[in-house]
Amino acid sequence: MLVAPAETWIFGYGSLMWNPGFLFAEMRPARLTGYHRAFCIYSVHYRGTPRQPGLVLGLDRGGVCDGIAFRIAPERQAETLAYLRRRELIYGVYREALAPVALAHGGDEAPRTVRAVTYIAERAHPAYAGSLPLLREARLIRRSAGEGGTNLDYLASTLRHLRTLGISEPRLERTATLVGALAVRGGGAMPGGCSPTAALTRAWAARGFATPRTARDNRFGFRAKRD
Repeated sequence: MLVAPAETWIFGYGSLMWNPGFLFAEMRPARLTGYHRAFCIYSVHYRGTPRQPGLVLGLDRGGVCDGIAFRIAPERQAETLAYLRRRELIYGVYREALAPVALAHGGDEAPRTVRAVTYIAERAHPAYAGSLPLLREARLIRRSAGEGGTNLDYLASTLRHLRTLGISEPRLERTATLVGALAVRGGGAMPGGCSPTAALTRAWAARGFATPRTARDNRFGFRAKRD
């Protein structure tokens, strides 16, 4: 098991940016070099099911990724890492790693690089989707939902927070255009308290897109088989 350094930082690039789920002492914009943010993970829990998987973000090889680094107080290190492992290491598709991230600086503070705990896509796992065609990404995202809500809401929340941080992600923007740019950019409530993304999810689900083959052969017990 990975041992964190004395000063513990967590690098968030997806849902951790807006829903960390842990207490932190400091948060800073940060950049990780050597990996990029991508919808490269099939989700069968939080944003999909084994029969109808969605897509969630992972760190895949190449490029750079701008995100948020959270500094954890020493007395909270153990509980924070235990929480993250329960959240991120559900079925082995993410690999916990220590990676150098460059912290954004402000005022008179000099830029610096710290080693941060982050979660990288495990390419050998059956739930690793790789680089899918944009249309296939859109079809999976616009019809899927899981324990954490709809895949559309996941995409919308990611884009809203990236825009707030001034981070440009052209590929995610193109995916959003395909799944319905008005729903992603809106965020207002529909009549009856229903969000626009939830309403679109139901409408698109009724159109009957083919079930992905990766769901049909149901190979997501990777960790159990490996152990």
